[in-house]
Amino acid sequence: MTPKKPTKKELEKRVEELEKELQTTAEQGAKYLNQLKYTKADLENVQKQNQKRLGEVIERANGELLEKLLPLIDELEILSTRNAEKQKLVEGVKMVHNKLLKLAESEGIKQIDSVGEKFDPFKHEAIMEVKTLDVPDGCVAEEIRRGYMFKDKVLRASVVKVAKAPDVVEIKIEDNQDE
Repeated sequence: MTPKKPTKKELEKRVEELEKELQTTAEQGAKYLNQLKYTKADLENVQKQNQKRLGEVIERANGELLEKLLPLIDELEILSTRNAEKQKLVEGVKMVHNKLLKLAESEGIKQIDSVGEKFDPFKHEAIMEVKTLDVPDGCVAEEIRRGYMFKDKVLRASVVKVAKAPDVVEIKIEDNQDE
Protein backbone atom coordinates (compact mmCIF):
# COMPACT_ATOMS: atom_id res chain seq x y z
CA MET A 1 0.00 0.00 0.00
CA THR A 2 1.42 3.29 -1.02
CA PRO A 3 0.79 6.38 1.00
CA LYS A 4 -1.90 8.64 -0.28
CA LYS A 5 -0.77 11.91 -1.80
CA PRO A 6 -2.09 14.94 0.04
CA THR A 7 -4.48 17.07 -1.85
CA LYS A 8 -3.86 20.67 -2.73
CA LYS A 9 -6.38 21.79 -0.14
CA GLU A 10 -4.65 19.75 2.59
CA LEU A 11 -1.28 21.17 1.61
CA GLU A 12 -2.60 24.74 1.66
CA LYS A 13 -4.13 24.10 5.11
CA ARG A 14 -0.81 22.68 6.37
CA VAL A 15 1.12 25.67 4.94
CA GLU A 16 -1.35 28.03 6.64
CA GLU A 17 -0.86 26.21 9.99
CA LEU A 18 2.93 26.39 9.63
CA GLU A 19 2.77 30.11 8.76
CA LYS A 20 0.64 30.77 11.88
CA GLU A 21 3.09 28.75 13.98
CA LEU A 22 6.01 30.67 12.46
CA GLN A 23 4.30 33.99 13.17
CA THR A 24 3.57 32.94 16.78
CA THR A 25 7.18 31.83 17.24
CA ALA A 26 8.46 35.10 15.72
CA GLU A 27 6.21 37.14 18.04
CA GLN A 28 7.38 35.10 21.03
CA GLY A 29 11.03 35.59 19.99
CA ALA A 30 10.48 39.36 19.65
CA LYS A 31 8.82 39.38 23.10
CA TYR A 32 11.79 37.52 24.64
CA LEU A 33 14.26 39.82 22.90
CA ASN A 34 12.41 42.86 24.25
CA GLN A 35 12.44 41.36 27.78
CA LEU A 36 16.14 40.65 27.42
CA LYS A 37 16.83 44.27 26.44
CA TYR A 38 14.89 45.58 29.46
CA THR A 39 16.65 43.12 31.77
CA LYS A 40 20.03 44.14 30.38
CA ALA A 41 19.20 47.83 30.90
CA ASP A 42 18.05 47.08 34.48
CA LEU A 43 21.28 45.19 35.17
CA GLU A 44 23.38 48.07 33.84
CA ASN A 45 21.44 50.51 36.05
CA VAL A 46 21.97 48.31 39.12
CA GLN A 47 25.70 48.09 38.34
CA LYS A 48 25.91 51.89 38.02
CA GLN A 49 24.05 52.34 41.31
CA ASN A 50 26.36 49.85 43.05
CA GLN A 51 29.46 51.62 41.69
CA LYS A 52 28.08 54.94 42.93
CA ARG A 53 27.29 53.49 46.38
CA LEU A 54 30.73 51.86 46.57
CA GLY A 55 32.35 55.19 45.70
CA GLU A 56 30.30 56.90 48.41
CA VAL A 57 31.29 54.27 50.99
CA ILE A 58 34.97 54.60 50.10
CA GLU A 59 34.75 58.40 50.22
CA ARG A 60 33.04 58.29 53.62
CA ALA A 61 35.61 55.82 55.01
CA ASN A 62 38.47 57.98 53.73
CA GLY A 63 36.83 61.04 55.25
CA GLU A 64 36.48 59.33 58.63
CA LEU A 65 40.14 58.25 58.57
CA LEU A 66 41.31 61.72 57.56
CA GLU A 67 39.15 63.21 60.32
CA LYS A 68 41.00 61.00 62.82
CA LEU A 69 44.32 62.35 61.46
CA LEU A 70 43.37 66.00 62.01
CA PRO A 71 44.28 66.09 65.74
CA LEU A 72 47.72 64.71 64.87
CA ILE A 73 48.17 67.39 62.22
CA ASP A 74 47.14 70.00 64.81
CA GLU A 75 49.66 68.67 67.33
CA LEU A 76 52.46 68.69 64.76
CA GLU A 77 51.54 72.25 63.84
CA ILE A 78 51.70 73.29 67.48
CA LEU A 79 55.07 71.58 67.85
CA SER A 80 56.44 73.26 64.74
CA THR A 81 55.38 76.77 65.82
CA ARG A 82 56.53 76.54 69.45
CA ASN A 83 59.86 77.84 70.54
CA ALA A 84 60.64 74.94 72.86
CA GLU A 85 63.70 73.06 73.96
CA LYS A 86 64.94 70.28 71.76
CA GLN A 87 64.09 67.61 74.36
CA LYS A 88 60.46 68.78 74.64
CA LEU A 89 60.12 68.80 70.84
CA VAL A 90 61.47 65.26 70.70
CA GLU A 91 58.99 64.18 73.39
CA GLY A 92 56.15 65.87 71.49
CA VAL A 93 57.08 64.17 68.24
CA LYS A 94 57.25 60.80 70.05
CA MET A 95 53.77 61.41 71.48
CA VAL A 96 52.37 62.19 68.03
CA HIS A 97 54.17 59.13 66.61
CA ASN A 98 52.61 56.89 69.28
CA LYS A 99 49.14 58.34 68.65
CA LEU A 100 49.56 57.78 64.93
CA LEU A 101 50.62 54.16 65.52
CA LYS A 102 47.56 53.59 67.76
CA LEU A 103 45.31 55.11 65.10
CA ALA A 104 46.86 52.87 62.44
CA GLU A 105 46.40 49.81 64.66
CA SER A 106 42.76 50.73 65.28
CA GLU A 107 42.27 50.77 61.49
CA GLY A 108 43.82 47.30 61.08
CA ILE A 109 47.47 48.15 60.38
CA LYS A 110 50.11 46.12 62.22
CA GLN A 111 53.87 46.56 62.36
CA ILE A 112 55.89 43.63 61.04
CA ASP A 113 58.22 42.22 63.68
CA SER A 114 61.54 41.55 62.00
CA VAL A 115 64.66 41.48 64.19
CA GLY A 116 65.49 37.92 65.22
CA GLU A 117 62.75 36.46 63.01
CA LYS A 118 63.46 34.04 60.18
CA PHE A 119 63.81 35.95 56.89
CA ASP A 120 60.51 35.86 54.97
CA PRO A 121 60.70 37.24 51.40
CA PHE A 122 56.99 38.09 51.54
CA LYS A 123 57.45 40.34 54.59
CA HIS A 124 61.11 41.37 54.34
CA GLU A 125 63.23 43.04 51.70
CA ALA A 126 66.89 42.12 52.25
CA ILE A 127 69.41 44.77 51.30
CA MET A 128 72.49 42.92 52.49
CA GLU A 129 73.87 40.03 54.50
CA VAL A 130 75.74 40.65 57.73
CA LYS A 131 78.26 38.16 59.13
CA THR A 132 77.43 37.69 62.79
CA LEU A 133 77.07 35.09 65.50
CA ASP A 134 74.62 37.19 67.52
CA VAL A 135 71.64 36.15 65.37
CA PRO A 136 71.01 32.71 63.83
CA ASP A 137 71.92 32.25 60.18
CA GLY A 138 69.07 33.29 57.85
CA CYS A 139 67.37 35.47 60.43
CA VAL A 140 66.94 39.23 60.39
CA ALA A 141 69.90 40.89 62.13
CA GLU A 142 68.88 44.53 61.72
CA GLU A 143 65.81 46.43 60.54
CA ILE A 144 66.51 49.50 58.40
CA ARG A 145 62.89 50.49 57.73
CA ARG A 146 59.84 49.04 59.47
CA GLY A 147 57.24 47.18 57.43
CA TYR A 148 53.48 47.21 57.88
CA MET A 149 50.55 44.88 57.19
CA PHE A 150 46.88 45.69 56.69
CA LYS A 151 44.90 42.70 57.94
CA ASP A 152 46.70 39.82 56.14
CA LYS A 153 48.20 41.87 53.30
CA VAL A 154 51.70 43.37 53.34
CA LEU A 155 51.43 47.11 52.73
CA ARG A 156 55.18 47.64 52.84
CA ALA A 157 57.88 45.06 53.45
CA SER A 158 60.49 45.66 56.13
CA VAL A 159 63.89 46.60 54.74
CA VAL A 160 66.37 44.40 56.62
CA LYS A 161 69.88 43.06 56.93
CA VAL A 162 70.01 39.27 57.11
CA ALA A 163 72.43 37.38 59.36
CA LYS A 164 74.95 35.04 57.83
CA ALA A 165 77.28 32.86 59.85
CA PRO A 166 80.95 33.76 59.36
CA ASP A 167 82.95 31.31 57.27
CA VAL A 168 85.66 30.81 59.86
CA VAL A 169 85.49 31.50 63.54
CA GLU A 170 88.76 32.26 65.24
CA ILE A 171 88.99 31.18 68.83
CA LYS A 172 91.78 32.67 70.87
CA ILE A 173 92.86 30.68 73.83
CA GLU A 174 95.07 32.40 76.29
CA ASP A 175 97.73 30.30 77.88
CA ASN A 176 97.97 31.40 81.52
CA GLN A 177 99.75 28.39 82.86
CA ASP A 178 102.99 28.78 84.76
CA GLU A 179 105.89 27.03 83.20
